[in-house]
Amino acid sequence: MQAGKNAAASMKEAVANVGASAKSGMEKTKAVVQEKAEMMTAHGEAEKEMARDRKAERLHESEANKQQARIENAATKEATRVQSSHSEGTDLPEYTSHQRSAFQGQGTGEPHGQVVEGVAKAHPVGSTTNPMGGSHNPRSGSTAQSGYGAAGGYS
Repeated sequence: MQAGKNAAASMKEAVANVGASAKSGMEKTKAVVQEKAEMMTAHGEAEKEMARDRKAERLHESEANKQQARIENAATKEATRVQSSHSEGTDLPEYTSHQRSAFQGQGTGEPHGQVVEGVAKAHPVGSTTNPMGGSHNPRSGSTAQSGYGAAGGYS
């Protein structure tokens, strides 16, 4: 289960990093386009130099934002890894495979109730789950419904 959480955290980090890179790329493209527009409207060499400086500043800021996002994404993944390793052993194992009935056409194949691998459920001998009371065996002689007693005679 921990491996699944770690894999999910890695995928989330990768997707977040791709998003941060895409956003950074768009900001850089925007900076280049703005510089081109400013260069076309510039009247002198000083204004063109200022446009180049603003573009360089925007590019640097965009790259810094991307790196900060990557650091935060890695920290989030690490926090998930640490959290899952601390909770390891407190959860019961999950039931991951489909349970099949031993009898043809019986059930849906899903377990009934909580399933713990390696643990068999036991019931006390002689217990009843019959809503009418008594045993499931009509010939056991334990209820007034039965026709034959335990000794074989008719009651």
